[in-house]
Amino acid sequence: MSALDQRPVVTDDAPAVSKRTRHVKGTRPSWFVYACLGVVLVASMFPFYWSLLIGSGDSYTIRDPNMSWIPGGNFFANAAKVVNDPAVNFWVALWNSIVSSGLIALSVVFFSTLAGWAFAKLKFKGSSWLLVFVIATMAVPTQLGVVPLYILFSDLGWTGQLGAIIVPALVSAFGVFWMTQYIRQAVPDELIEAARVDGASSFRTFLTVGVPAARPAAAMLGLFTFVSAWNNFFWPFIVLDRQNPTLPVALSLLQSNYFVDYSIVLAGVLLATVPLLILFIFTGKQLVTGIMQGAVKG
Repeated sequence: MSALDQRPVVTDDAPAVSKRTRHVKGTRPSWFVYACLGVVLVASMFPFYWSLLIGSGDSYTIRDPNMSWIPGGNFFANAAKVVNDPAVNFWVALWNSIVSSGLIALSVVFFSTLAGWAFAKLKFKGSSWLLVFVIATMAVPTQLGVVPLYILFSDLGWTGQLGAIIVPALVSAFGVFWMTQYIRQAVPDELIEAARVDGASSFRTFLTVGVPAARPAAAMLGLFTFVSAWNNFFWPFIVLDRQNPTLPVALSLLQSNYFVDYSIVLAGVLLATVPLLILFIFTGKQLVTGIMQGAVKG
């Protein structure tokens, strides 16, 4: 008998395989998932709506038991009072926040990516213990370093200047750990070996191989660092003065009077939030890409 005659015989009674794509149960989220997401969305948006509700009213709105849940028409008038208040120095504070937050974010992304590349892909003696030491520094409370930092910058004559809030935040231990973990999984060792065979130096390999691969994680790190530096109040409040504040420090001056007009305070809070909302709108795609790629690689 030939090989052709040994083929399995398919009878007409064999069940035919359906070509239709079967619906896999559980591929679409259930109503419970959407309900939970809706609750989270409402809870996240409520502080903004409350700020708009009070910021668009007058000084008696927050004390009114019959307060309307529809925003009033005084928001622009209250915002103008914040901007034109000479004690607040709004435009100076806005510029200081943009400059300091931008420089801190760029510095943290650069140094964290460079250090993460070294810890993840360069083999040197003591790298594991050094990484553990860097991670352990995150357990040290920031408040413990306030007094020695203030004495140091006071001796340097930097109190009241932006350098006093930029220099201590140029490097982040969390950023180093974050980029180390991402680069370790995102960059294959074969790409590094191929670059070395082609004659690329270590730094050129980092620029041509490491930086493009780490771009989603770096975008997330830069965004979170910018937001953290923008909202930082504790250290700028200590080391800066009223003539050269950041936005959180400047807005705190709205509550320094005996009578606090919360409609003006919350109008200022919304003004300080608008740049962050614009930043999230333009970088939302990179944020989602970084989260999804990190989840797939993890």
